[in-house]
Amino acid sequence: MPALRERAAGAEQLRRLPDETFKDFQDSGAFRCLQPRHHGGYELDPRTFYQAVMDVGTVCGSSAWILGVIGIHNWHLGLFPPEAQEDVWGKDTSTQVSTSLAPTGTVTRGDGGFRLSGRWSFSSGCDFCEWAVLGGQVPTATPGDPPDVRTFLIPRRDYQIDDNWHVVGLCATGSKDIVVDDAFVPEYRTHSYRDAFHLTNPGTVVNDGPLYRLPFGILFPNALAAPAIGVALGALDHFREQTKTRVNPRDKSRVAEDPFTQFHLAEAAADVHAARDRLFANFTAMIELVEAGKPIPLEQRARYRWDAAKATDWSVAVVDRLFLASGGRGIFLGNPIQRAWRDVHAMRAHAGNVPERAAAIFGRSEFGLPPVDIRF
Repeated sequence: MPALRERAAGAEQLRRLPDETFKDFQDSGAFRCLQPRHHGGYELDPRTFYQAVMDVGTVCGSSAWILGVIGIHNWHLGLFPPEAQEDVWGKDTSTQVSTSLAPTGTVTRGDGGFRLSGRWSFSSGCDFCEWAVLGGQVPTATPGDPPDVRTFLIPRRDYQIDDNWHVVGLCATGSKDIVVDDAFVPEYRTHSYRDAFHLTNPGTVVNDGPLYRLPFGILFPNALAAPAIGVALGALDHFREQTKTRVNPRDKSRVAEDPFTQFHLAEAAADVHAARDRLFANFTAMIELVEAGKPIPLEQRARYRWDAAKATDWSVAVVDRLFLASGGRGIFLGNPIQRAWRDVHAMRAHAGNVPERAAAIFGRSEFGLPPVDIRF
């Protein structure tokens, strides 16, 4: 952890993770936490994985983001047909995959598969990955059919990386654009959101453990929430330590004695700990159900999806409060609190962390209305 803290500022200038950090994640097996045992992974309890992401987030938001998203991709790939998993991991189980799931490109049907063209943005960690999973909507065979939204797995040779990552937050994630010019993707290298929603994922033919019976729409969003919680926990730690030695320049009183400062710390601690505890409690409940062979009710899934988005929302509010309470020293580039402030706002900007969308899923469920969004 000290090495990640020391590399954080330089990583921002690099605009991607340092090679040493990515190698540390590889060598430690951190990326294998949720990877199938069938392909050299550990299939750990997801709570262990999210805790690791939070721990990294306390010292470097970008590093936590990469660990979270690349790590969850190795779980996601386990849902694909076995042939697709073999294509990626057959020769090297340390091969990594980046994603860009928004269906921004063009998909057409082809003989035995699909053809993809277009541009996909925000592919975090793509410089280190040999494959990409891209979102797309397949043209329906019959007018009026429900949308067929899938993810498509393509090798590095079939796409280019456009180095356009010049941003204010999550600077070291290297979340660049993927550009595809008429690449063919066989049917078996696709994964349908319908299968994800109904838990009929083809990968469970070989990966049949409880981990792979958890919903995609819950696992993935929490991989985006965990880094934000970690950043907020780190900001809380920095604020606590910095404030212990701060002195008010006007009257030379200790800032730690100020009741308003104490209130800001107490409120921040309550909110970020609530977000963390809710995440773990939700997974405890889900794991108990799947291990008992029971389904997770849709109304619970809707609530868990909302909780993931709200965790990020709470984390933003926590860092905002601490940043403002830090005074003028908080804006210096050498102060980790300003990086936490920039990073957590960048995390909140991700489509998966938008609370209004998740609130609509939860709200419809609470009113007994049928779901219109199956990504949970």
